[in-house]
Amino acid sequence: MKKKLYRSRSKKMVGGVIGGLADYLSMDVTLLRILFVILLLTTAFFPFGLIYLIMIFIVPNEGDVIKHD
Repeated sequence: MKKKLYRSRSKKMVGGVIGGLADYLSMDVTLLRILFVILLLTTAFFPFGLIYLIMIFIVPNEGDVIKHD
């Protein structure tokens, strides 16, 4: 079965992107959030902030993902 990237509804803080990415990468969501904040602050917000905003509009919500068995 292929993994699908989605925005999590259960692990969301802002848009659910990091929660869905944590599920996709099989990582702890808290660790990924800390890593994201560190990268966000060290790159002067722009690159990672812009990527996050784009992903909110492009990546589908958890319930909208069609699962193929």
